[in-house]
Amino acid sequence: MSELELSIVMPCLDEAATLSTCLEKAQRFLAEQQVAGELIVADNGSTDGSRQIALGQGARLVDVPTLGYGAALIGGICAARGRYVVMADSDDTYDFYRLDAFLEKLREGYPLVMGNRFAGGIAPRAMPLLHRYLGNPMISWIGRRLHPVRVRDFYCGLRGFDRELMLTVGPRSPGMVFALEMVVNVGRAGLPIAEVPTTLSRSARAHPPHLKTWRDGWRSLVYLLSAALPGKAGTGPMPCAEAAR
Repeated sequence: MSELELSIVMPCLDEAATLSTCLEKAQRFLAEQQVAGELIVADNGSTDGSRQIALGQGARLVDVPTLGYGAALIGGICAARGRYVVMADSDDTYDFYRLDAFLEKLREGYPLVMGNRFAGGIAPRAMPLLHRYLGNPMISWIGRRLHPVRVRDFYCGLRGFDRELMLTVGPRSPGMVFALEMVVNVGRAGLPIAEVPTTLSRSARAHPPHLKTWRDGWRSLVYLLSAALPGKAGTGPMPCAEAAR
């Protein structure tokens, strides 16, 4: 068994304005909770100083040349050395200091622990109204109807999981659909998923979010529908060899 219990993985693309805060909160959590862990910044080609911030604050920097949210996370997860992984964006919308509920559920044996922003609270202007009242609820509703999961917030970016299990069920999408694929694959494997309330704060990032409403919304719908077809869900192990290129 790995000596490290927890790897905290942050995908990053030009997040110099917020990365330092995220790393500081994660370091405080590990220290105060006395958790043997590591911080991983999966960098997707930053040019704004994010890389230097990560190294300067003691994080492991993992270069991921393939662009995309999923690609960055695959690179970070494959490089992780902890038994468990907690992943979240490095834009300071999620609180890395409050990971105790996630770790508690992981220690209880849940292979995947999802945050639920609608249960925990969404700060004003932290989520576009279209996403809050239509996009995310609709995607989650469709996901629950088509797949054997009861997750209320399919797209919550703060989640924890058993690393070896996730390597096996293998979400593979290089884009935002990675987040949905993870939930669907775990559910189709017949494994339980826990949800814990999670807050969402407004980001202080200096650039627009990477998620594109209509493009990623359409891709999400297509994925959920196609994955429900017989023989379509489940794509094999996570492509770690490709992530290392």
